[in-house]
Parts: sequence; structure tokens; C-alpha cells
Amino acid sequence: MALEFIGTTSKDGDCPTLYRDTETGNYVVQGDRLTDPEHLAQLRDVKKSETFVVIPADLLTRFAPKE
Repeated sequence: MALEFIGTTSKDGDCPTLYRDTETGNYVVQGDRLTDPEHLAQLRDVKKSETFVVIPADLLTRFAPKE
């Protein structure tokens, strides 16, 4: 996997950040892990290998592809 930095809404180099896998075209997000048990209980079909991060809307609005 070769990651291309797309952008961040962080002011000091901290997360959240959006990357694109240049080989597959998939996206990787860096952010704070979702840990609230009530929120986690609402998720469906969760595999053991999965984790969830909170992504601010402005990160996607500014940097997600428009196509």
C-alpha cells in the first residue's frame, strides 16, 4: 500500500487526516477512535478486524473526491 496525503483539518499536525491508497484508489482516515459503548452498540455487522474513527464533516467536505 502506498499512501498519498490528501489533507487535514488539523492546525498542529494532529489528526484528523485523509489519505488515498495510490494502488487501489481506496481511502484511509486517521482520527479519534470511537469508544462510546452506546454508539458502538448501534453499529452493524462489525468484524473483529474493524475499528471506527470519528471523521469531522469538514474533512470530507474539503478533501473527499467530488466525482
